[in-house]
Amino acid sequence: MGRILLLIGMLVVCSQRMSGQDWELVWHDEFDVDGVVDKEKWGFEHGFVRNHEYQWYQEDNAYIKDGILMLEGRLDSVANPRYDSDSRNWKQSREYAKYTSASINTRGKFSFKYGRLEVRARIPAVMGSWPAIWTLGNDMPWPSNGEIDVMEYYHVGGVPHILANMAWGNDRPNQAVWNSKRIPYSHFLEKDPYWNEKFHVWVMEWDEDEIRLYLDDELLNSQKVDDAKNGRIGRYEHPFRQPHYILLNLAIGGDNGGKPQADAFPMRYEVDYVRVYEMKNEK
Repeated sequence: MGRILLLIGMLVVCSQRMSGQDWELVWHDEFDVDGVVDKEKWGFEHGFVRNHEYQWYQEDNAYIKDGILMLEGRLDSVANPRYDSDSRNWKQSREYAKYTSASINTRGKFSFKYGRLEVRARIPAVMGSWPAIWTLGNDMPWPSNGEIDVMEYYHVGGVPHILANMAWGNDRPNQAVWNSKRIPYSHFLEKDPYWNEKFHVWVMEWDEDEIRLYLDDELLNSQKVDDAKNGRIGRYEHPFRQPHYILLNLAIGGDNGGKPQADAFPMRYEVDYVRVYEMKNEK
């Protein structure tokens, strides 16, 4: 009962804070029922997926406990069923995965065009950790479908950073145009030395003119929608004028994550809720 009352209070406060913009809650997951993730709302990625990351994605590493979604990174050993010792493809050349983790998304289950995405989470701020909150457009391959990184955390040049990014396509396949902001993690620790122990709220506000990315009400990055125009491969379209779906994942290592330390495991990325609001006049 206490958590229900707290949830009602949080929703009321959030509604009051945004009432001037006339937002309406249209989709959410509060992760109130302990156990497995709701497959009516979320799908899973499996195996080796992207960015030469070390982890093997599997459903078992995503679960709900005490009203919190846990995406758990583990020291593990998983045989790669696609292993080929002669392959140059990184997804096939690895005989084993030394780590497991989880990645969930709403593709084919929920997407939205314009609105406010709000996620309250606590991230594992350690070397090797690469948690993210992001969206991808429903149409066209990456990056012409458009990517919005509401949150990423990883080390840049050995220094921990929190990132807020947008990406879209140019004239070359698999080559993105990036609007990326890298904020040193120390910026947040200077405000609160116990920052890493607490939950924080990441927000993406997206309308027909602009995308704005916030962390605890601090604006981290913004992008004019008209200026984010694909190149020839993306048919010169605007990828942020189409519906996007939501992704939450905990990557380990890879192109950006860095080398993890054994004492960092189990590594937990904890999510309290995910909420999407739309403006009433845009429904």
